[in-house]
Amino acid sequence: MRSPLADRLRPQSLSDIAGQHHLLDVGQPLRKIIESGRIPNMVFYGPSGVGKTTLASIIAQQTNRTLRKLNGTTASTNDIKNIVAELSGFEGVNGILLYLDEIQYFNKKQQQTLLEYIENGSITLIASTTENPYFYIYSAILSRSTVFEFKPLGKDDVICAVERAVRIFGEEEQTEIVFSPEAVEHIAYACGGDVRKAINAVELSVIATPPCDGKITVSLETAKALTQKSAVKYDREGDEHYDLLSAFQKSMRGSDPNAALHYLARILAADDLPSACRRLMVCACEDVGLANPQIIPIVKAAVDAAMMVGLPEARIPLADASVLVALSPKSNSAYLAFDQAMADVRAGKGGGFPRQLQNKHYDGDDVKNKGQFYIYPHDYPNHWTYQQYLPDSLVDTVYYKPGENKNEQAYKAYWDKIKNK
Repeated sequence: MRSPLADRLRPQSLSDIAGQHHLLDVGQPLRKIIESGRIPNMVFYGPSGVGKTTLASIIAQQTNRTLRKLNGTTASTNDIKNIVAELSGFEGVNGILLYLDEIQYFNKKQQQTLLEYIENGSITLIASTTENPYFYIYSAILSRSTVFEFKPLGKDDVICAVERAVRIFGEEEQTEIVFSPEAVEHIAYACGGDVRKAINAVELSVIATPPCDGKITVSLETAKALTQKSAVKYDREGDEHYDLLSAFQKSMRGSDPNAALHYLARILAADDLPSACRRLMVCACEDVGLANPQIIPIVKAAVDAAMMVGLPEARIPLADASVLVALSPKSNSAYLAFDQAMADVRAGKGGGFPRQLQNKHYDGDDVKNKGQFYIYPHDYPNHWTYQQYLPDSLVDTVYYKPGENKNEQAYKAYWDKIKNK
């Protein structure tokens, strides 16, 4: 039984690795480190299928070290100890390079055990993670390691990898394999920067296409059928999930309806309807706010409609709401005002109430000026008259500052006119 095509095509040199130009091009820091032969402990951070495991293998090969691989989801501290035990044998003569994939799944105790062997030089560690290492990796390990961020591959880099896979697969099968340019483009786009997914799509497309006249011609339709979901699945507890939601909200906040629709499409393609609805409501309240206060019930109605009809029809009211939020004037004045008020509360400022705002109750003997003295605003022209509302220690504190949009400026002009009388 042969291994998958993606494994058979793993690059054997730094020059063969697709993408990661910021790390591996001639003259870049990581390439210089590898070429020096003096390998520090490192953390490779980035999405799946972008070359982290491949690079670790090449580093071990070029530095003549024994490579041992563990996965954080299944490995134990005993596995690490067994690897260290190899140092006394022939395989440990030039040192052992431990590649620990998904290190974020190691608990603190396991990472502390690993730290012991890093500090005494028993092993050189290359750890990889798809999650932010500063959140998931023990700080003592991070302080002894250098973090390198791997990025999703650009379309051109993936196209090169796909074309290489097609060529080599054809040589293996001793059959001419032809992908239409549209099929190659679709795979390169749909893989989401993951070369492994792209090569797997190539292999599946070839297997699913029967030979005709001595060659295999893969159509766009076949490529679409086998790659249509590959780029949109994401871990709802991982960084990619939160990055996508953040991009969606920031695009609406930044008044870019095209970007907002793009990120909404990616969220809904992953069937994450609740997250899209929640971010829409948050953005309507936080970022549009008083500049267009009618938007809150409108977006709420769109969200309710989306949750009622479900996918795929939910895309329609959510698209309407996303564009509306993006195009609306923006104001975070009330949001900022509340945060300042909350900061005062948490700092212990204020406390108590002006007597006129309290609920009616009995005044004790210690109260010299008995009575509540509340002034009912509706008894006065324009339904307003002056009285103190803030606690004594916060009198004259200003939290709310009107935004420059026409709604808040109209409110300000009205109250300036009334209160200045």
